[in-house]
Amino acid sequence: MSSAFIPSGMAAIESEIDHARRRGPLQQIVVPPCPELLTRLERVMATVEPDLNEVARIAQADVAMAATLIRQANGALFAADPPVSSAGQAMNRLGLQRSAALMRAFLARHAIPVRSPLLEGFWEHSTQRAETLACIARHLPGLSPDLAYGFGLFCHVGQPVLMQSVRGYAGTMMEARARRDRSFVETENANHRTDHAVVGALTARCWHLAAPVVAAIRLHHSLESLGQPGIEPEVHTLLAAGLVADMLVARQNSLPPEPEWARFHPAALDWLGIAAADIDAWRDELAERAVLA
Repeated sequence: MSSAFIPSGMAAIESEIDHARRRGPLQQIVVPPCPELLTRLERVMATVEPDLNEVARIAQADVAMAATLIRQANGALFAADPPVSSAGQAMNRLGLQRSAALMRAFLARHAIPVRSPLLEGFWEHSTQRAETLACIARHLPGLSPDLAYGFGLFCHVGQPVLMQSVRGYAGTMMEARARRDRSFVETENANHRTDHAVVGALTARCWHLAAPVVAAIRLHHSLESLGQPGIEPEVHTLLAAGLVADMLVARQNSLPPEPEWARFHPAALDWLGIAAADIDAWRDELAERAVLA
């Protein structure tokens, strides 16, 4: 299954992935099991009023994850406050959303380790994208920062999963980065009959992430679908915000934006109802956060 065919809507995407998993090229893909702690975390965070005690129990269930929360809560942003010494104290200082985001990133990184030099810094970059998307979501009515963070974190997760599952994928990545006559996903499909957008959606589906996140991962390199009928508005918003986030992350890292920015950013800004001035303001906010981090 490739990205060439664009299914319409979340239900169609999930059906497409399930069918390809049973009978198509996704049969050979080995998706690492979702950590039980992440399953518990997603379940509690999906409720209207998350149980703070349950989130704290999840945080305390892994010593290294608890240490990550404590380290963040004792970081430069809170230098004027007395140090904390427990995961519960750290959560009180960081807040529920920030604590959950850090826990998601920790659990995903350890469930899908990245060992190839071609993917050096993968989870660091994914976390930066996720935090940028969550920041953007706070300025967009109707888009949950929690949902936006999940999309940002798992957007490219298909790449390390393909690296672990498919012989020759490292060579495909090198070829795809070098070619100028076709896109990255076109090279993936030419070599393997699938691509990281599809495999990423499969991983998100297997890990029971929210349906809009699954759909947005599937479509994040099919941006000609942006604003088209048949796809839920929440998915369009994730795709448009994701394009803006990728551009802002590129700027933060002194890199040029992806070619998709030049082609699709007018549609993204139109869908979000924003202007260039809004993006500049978000860039300044992100730069200030980076200084305080």
